[in-house]
Amino acid sequence: MRKYFLVFVLMLLIPVISFIRYNRNPYYVINGFTQGTTYRVIYKIPFTLKYIVDRQYPVLTGTIDTLLAEFDRSLSIYHPGSIISRINRNEDGVVTDRYFREVFLRAEELTRITEGAFDITVGPLVNAWGFGPQEGTNPDSLQVDSLLQLVGMDKVRIEGNSVVKDHPGIRLDVNAIAQGYAVDILAEFLENTGVRNYLVEIGGEIKTRGSKKKGEPWLIGVDKPLDNNLMPGKDLQIILEVHNISLATSGNYRKFFEQDGIKFAHSIDPKTGYPVRHRLLSVTLTAADCMTADALATACMVSGLEKSIELVKSLESVEAYFVFSDDKGAFQSFMTDGFEKYIRDLQP
Repeated sequence: MRKYFLVFVLMLLIPVISFIRYNRNPYYVINGFTQGTTYRVIYKIPFTLKYIVDRQYPVLTGTIDTLLAEFDRSLSIYHPGSIISRINRNEDGVVTDRYFREVFLRAEELTRITEGAFDITVGPLVNAWGFGPQEGTNPDSLQVDSLLQLVGMDKVRIEGNSVVKDHPGIRLDVNAIAQGYAVDILAEFLENTGVRNYLVEIGGEIKTRGSKKKGEPWLIGVDKPLDNNLMPGKDLQIILEVHNISLATSGNYRKFFEQDGIKFAHSIDPKTGYPVRHRLLSVTLTAADCMTADALATACMVSGLEKSIELVKSLESVEAYFVFSDDKGAFQSFMTDGFEKYIRDLQP
């Protein structure tokens, strides 16, 4: 019996030893493209009996790409066959899915919280100013006033599994919230797979859990809001070290156009119908989930510095770091009290 017991123990140890040898550096990195930008997923293989015995190491590239493609088929305004595109074209019989409903319902809440600074019905204005899937026309005041009649979350709603609009010209644009939500979806998938240490990033929106190797915190660089700073990580404003956090950064220094010496930012104010013009250059914001962080960061870029500070201070579990220009055009910064703990390095 003792001999059989030893053989049984050895049979158990062999896959464990194999697993450990295979995973001397048990972190995988997956890179790809989605939603017109890049994504990165870094995760540690969970040391569980399932993966030890089955030796099914979760290299999840294919599944992640499938999830993101499914997400695009729901919420991408650049995908002509997506649910949101079909709703915008007023097709009959369009049935919403989980992704669309969760984003829409959260958008309703955030429109109320931000007093209209965040609004996914801003689509007609985004297109008119050339920041959407359609070519812009640089609208005059009469066109802007006309398009403003199509803006407002009170003009659209979900009834059952369908979207009902008060006017067929209403167009939804969830780009300012969907990227953060996609990060949450990938993080949820990793959690369900048993992963407990990961970083998910899509276009600068980030969610982390646990740590890197040897228990080190995840390091995140925030770019300086310099005009045409198109290479992420080249010129950093701050470096953060974090463990469990959802974070989004928004700014007007990469997406804008100039005409007659005037700079038009891509952040459109749903109340005025015009691109914003104020001294807030970028905001990096943390929240309980990345969808909320993404939307609130957008709302801050619409509201400007003073109103955004008031908004962030009024919300629980939300912290922020603002970069703005002073009267002489020099960069200045302000952070809420709870944000300071994330700062590892302030760049010159």
